[in-house]
Amino acid sequence: MEIESVELNPLLQFKKWMAEAIKAEALEPNAMCLSTLGEDGFPNARIVLLKDLDEGFVFFTNYQSRKGIELEKHSKASLTFFWPEIERQVRVMGNVTKISTEQSDAYFLSRPYSSQIGAWASPQSQEISGREILDSLQTEVEKKFLESPITRPPHWGGYRLLPHRIEFWQGRPSRLHDRLCFDKEGSSDWKVRRLAP
Repeated sequence: MEIESVELNPLLQFKKWMAEAIKAEALEPNAMCLSTLGEDGFPNARIVLLKDLDEGFVFFTNYQSRKGIELEKHSKASLTFFWPEIERQVRVMGNVTKISTEQSDAYFLSRPYSSQIGAWASPQSQEISGREILDSLQTEVEKKFLESPITRPPHWGGYRLLPHRIEFWQGRPSRLHDRLCFDKEGSSDWKVRRLAP
C-alpha cells in the first residue's frame, strides 16, 4: 500500500475498504470497537455497529448507558475496525456529538419492531436482579404500544464521531505491515504519512 495509491480523503479510502470487506464476506464488516474514557480514567471498549458514514461515523445507543454517560463527560473517543479475512484494520480517533433528533427518529423507525421494543425495555448498563426483570419490562412496553404507534425513546439515539485521525493497517506475511496515518489539518485538509509497523 503506497501513499500515492490511496484516496486523499481518508473517509473515501475507508468506504473503499469497507466495500472490499463486504465483498470478501467479512463477518459483521460494520462492527467496530468503540473506546470511551471512564470516570476512573480507564478506557472502556465494546463492539457497536456502524450505521452510517457521512462526514463522520454514526452509531446508535442508549444515552443512559455507560458509554452514553462517558461520552457526555468526555467527548473524545476512538473506533477500531478489524477485518481478518482481508488482513486489514482501521483505527479512528475523534470527537463525538449527538446527531439530530430527526435523524435518530428516522433510524429508530427503520429498526425491527423487536429492537424498538428492546430500546424502551432495557435499562442498559444498570444492574438488574434477573432475566425476569427484562421479560417483565418487555411485556409492559408491548402493552403500552398496543393502542398507539411506537416512538423513539427520549433516552435512545445516535452519535457521530468526527475524525481527526484515521490509520489504515494492511497486514503482510513478513510482519512488516503497511500503516498509513491521516491527520486532519484545518477544517478540511488531511496530511498522510507512513508509520513503521
